[in-house]
Amino acid sequence: MKVSDQYIKLVEWSEEDQCYVGSSPGFIGPCCHGNDEAKVYKQLCGIVDEWVDIHQKEKLPLPESFANKSFSGKFVIRVGKDLHKALAIKAAKSGESLNHLCTDLLRNSIVRKG
Repeated sequence: MKVSDQYIKLVEWSEEDQCYVGSSPGFIGPCCHGNDEAKVYKQLCGIVDEWVDIHQKEKLPLPESFANKSFSGKFVIRVGKDLHKALAIKAAKSGESLNHLCTDLLRNSIVRKG
């Protein structure tokens, strides 16, 4: 496995640009684009390889990859008092915990957007 294989590579359709755009979240922002998804992915892989090589040659630290990162399953988010109250009321009305309600809302938001 190459070091660059540890980094997420995303190719997404951009409505704004009307083409596929490639990026490596946490490492490289949008860096290539085109009309052929597979070609954009191949180009993106090459760019990530190049960035890893540059970092290694110049002895620059590489960002932590998502492949090696562990997640606890919890994070803190600050919301206004009114939103907190509205969510708590909605959870109570539906007979579920605030945590369960928020988890479902977040999951559904991610699933809808892909």
